Amino acid sequence: MGYPGDFAASTPDKLAVISAVTGEQVTYAELDDRSIRFANLLAAYGLGVGDAFAVLAENHVRFFELYWAAIRAGHYFTPVNRHLTPEEIAYQVTDSGSTVLVTTAAMAETAQAALKLIDRPVRALMIDGTADGFDSYEVAIAGASPRRPERQPLGDAMLYSSGTTGRPKGIKRPLRGIEIDEQTAVMSMLMLVPGSDSSVVFLSPAPLYHAAPLFWSTSVHAVGGTVVLAGKFDPEQFLATVERYGVTHAQVVPTMMIRILKLQDAQRAAHDLSTLKGLIHAAAPCPPEVKERFIEWLGPVVYEYYSATEGCGVTWITSQEWLSHRGSIGRAVVGIPLTSVDAWTFDGESARRTSSYLKMNSESCAFQLAAAGRTGSLSRPAGLGTV
Repeated sequence: MGYPGDFAASTPDKLAVISAVTGEQVTYAELDDRSIRFANLLAAYGLGVGDAFAVLAENHVRFFELYWAAIRAGHYFTPVNRHLTPEEIAYQVTDSGSTVLVTTAAMAETAQAALKLIDRPVRALMIDGTADGFDSYEVAIAGASPRRPERQPLGDAMLYSSGTTGRPKGIKRPLRGIEIDEQTAVMSMLMLVPGSDSSVVFLSPAPLYHAAPLFWSTSVHAVGGTVVLAGKFDPEQFLATVERYGVTHAQVVPTMMIRILKLQDAQRAAHDLSTLKGLIHAAAPCPPEVKERFIEWLGPVVYEYYSATEGCGVTWITSQEWLSHRGSIGRAVVGIPLTSVDAWTFDGESARRTSSYLKMNSESCAFQLAAAGRTGSLSRPAGLGTV
């Protein structure tokens, strides 16, 4: 696994990011240069290893240069849900310890309101424009050094949970204390899908402030592939985007799958989806009949995983395995299956005591993927909620 700097050297003109909404494109050379400049700007602002900054943005092509700046400079990157209220945004910026906030002109009104609620100094930058309290991001990085730092300590993302019990909780993993080019562990489940190499064209139809879209997309950059960013999900536009860009991989949630199936047969048949090698779904239980229809339609390219934002504990299942074990969520590829740990699930009417299916351990938290098939098949209890 690499990082954009590797591919800026080997394939500088290759597209790293494409916006399906605006048509904007970013090459690996541009992604690497911009992330270096932003990393150097953060250093000039006084950020050191372990310090944090926050991003409030739509699915913007410049989102990734912010992420990779953090990863190559030992910072924590906190993407904030853009649908939150100014009060909720201010809380996450403050709680994460962020001393820099980057937003976009599209989020100007909300960002300005949030900035006024933060009771300590925060450097504020805006992409695509300026507003009271916010300097131009483009001007700021244009004046930053383009020199690659001598040291590039590996950073991480710090995301927030949904906050179903009280305030959202920040998920902050210890930094690994290595340089970005020293990481040898497999970073994601991308490597479990056939064709996951530099030829990947990955469609991300979900908001990048969520863990799955962010980590799947950035894992594509770690192998030198191309990420296609969508805006608000539209089922027919999703299919059109797959055809237009020759998408090979995409990650969806069951709600998106259901909406796609609600299209007329002629609408689905109008698009060539033959380039798809992997349609990955997660985030919620998928009705068996929905999954079965997708496998019948697309063939054995449908994959499912079950995990959490913390990244500790993952199950994985292929189309063939699921057809043989209908309703299964697959084998544990990260974590240790258990059958006797008390947990609670909610079936829509009442809570009941049940059993956890994975133990979180230090090895899994380090993003080490075990060999698929080391453990037995696991079934999702009916109405499984948060464990």
